[in-house]
Amino acid sequence: MTPDEIRARLVALQEGDLPVHGGRTLAYVYDAGLADVDALAREAVAAFAGSNGLDPTAFPSLLAMENDLVAFARELVDGPDSMVGTVTSGGTESCLLAVLGARDARPDVADPSIVVAETVHAAFHKAGHYFGVRVVVVPVGPDHRADADAMAAAIDDTTVLVVASAPSYAHGVVDPVPAIATAAAARGVRCHVDACIGGWILPYAARLGRPVTPWTFAVDGVTSISTDLHKYAYAPKGASLLLHRDPALRRPQYFAHAGWPGYTMLNATLQSTRSGGPIAGAWATTRAIGHDGYHVLTDRALAATDEIAAGITELTGLSLVAAPDSTLVAATADDDLDVFTVCDEMAERGWFVQPQLSYDGRPPSLHVAISAATDAGAFLAALGEAVASARAQGPVPVDPGVADLLRTLDPATLGDAEFDLLLAAGGLAGDAGELGLPDRMAPVNALLDVAPPALREAVLVAFLDRLARPFASGT
Repeated sequence: MTPDEIRARLVALQEGDLPVHGGRTLAYVYDAGLADVDALAREAVAAFAGSNGLDPTAFPSLLAMENDLVAFARELVDGPDSMVGTVTSGGTESCLLAVLGARDARPDVADPSIVVAETVHAAFHKAGHYFGVRVVVVPVGPDHRADADAMAAAIDDTTVLVVASAPSYAHGVVDPVPAIATAAAARGVRCHVDACIGGWILPYAARLGRPVTPWTFAVDGVTSISTDLHKYAYAPKGASLLLHRDPALRRPQYFAHAGWPGYTMLNATLQSTRSGGPIAGAWATTRAIGHDGYHVLTDRALAATDEIAAGITELTGLSLVAAPDSTLVAATADDDLDVFTVCDEMAERGWFVQPQLSYDGRPPSLHVAISAATDAGAFLAALGEAVASARAQGPVPVDPGVADLLRTLDPATLGDAEFDLLLAAGGLAGDAGELGLPDRMAPVNALLDVAPPALREAVLVAFLDRLARPFASGT
């Protein structure tokens, strides 16, 4: 292909993607609305895309920028002089490393476990799966926050880490970090605060005079914090920070191996080769915006959040799950309103809102992560129209036969044949039997919503596996 053909193909491919600017994609991306900063960050990513963070002696520029990013964050998290940090590829890697480091710091524990609230991010379950760590899940209270007493009671001699959220993703509320950290410290256990989505919002919210539950290193017992640069620091994907109170706490996350004929491997993260692009992009973004700029951006995002939360409470048929502590808003629908159809209707109007399936007796909800560039008035106008349209359409029916089929499927043995049967029963198969998703996702989400979580997981794994078969069509 010629360069022009390649550029044209890239443009054509991107036409089917959600927009990353404009503040209307309210999950996955975060938009400051600063085109000049975005352009500068892309320049930085391109300039350092070929640099490799594997060896800081070979690319000292990346080490310098990484240290600058950690220093910038120190003020936000009330870090002591001893605080250290690592740039990772994203929040999930930061959380994985927090669990891995806690596990490896306790080689005396034969059956290590972590204690988490049921609202903890799925990354910690992924960490438990990857690293052979049991995940002890504690129910939350009626306010959707972690139950500190219940978490304290769950700590035992196998516990290597206790996790609190600031805020939790699903409901947007901050856990009682001081009580949780105190309980962990009393048992000599590490306490990690997952502030991946709140770490660049909550500090400026406090400066704006808003009430913020203590969650930083100012809280005794907090040993590590994760905070994402590619969320509300508005840096390019993918960059996050894992911060530790002191170097001794970080050291177990490092991996070194000299027992082979090649170079001695030394890694600070799960990756070996690390492109310098995301590090440089994050460095350029934070330098361009600065603390004063983030103060302004946070004010805009929180003002939009307040307006949207208030607007939802005034809409007949929708209810807030919880008053938002940050920029995350979740809402449930009344019985005569289908929340999945509301999400589809918002998509028809150029807004992406994220559907969340029902869980343990809790109804499904719609979820939004509001950015500084989000126009709250335009969002609420579209939401009002979407609710009215969804109410007129009524709930999405699920064929009783399909529901019965779901109950007969074993998640452990779900293969191609069972998945094809499910596609056909749900009307999702194309003319040749291939995957043929409809333009509207409400029927798919309604179908998944009647399945238990284990089957949802199996179906979605089969779905992803089917999508990632480049030669299935013979082209």
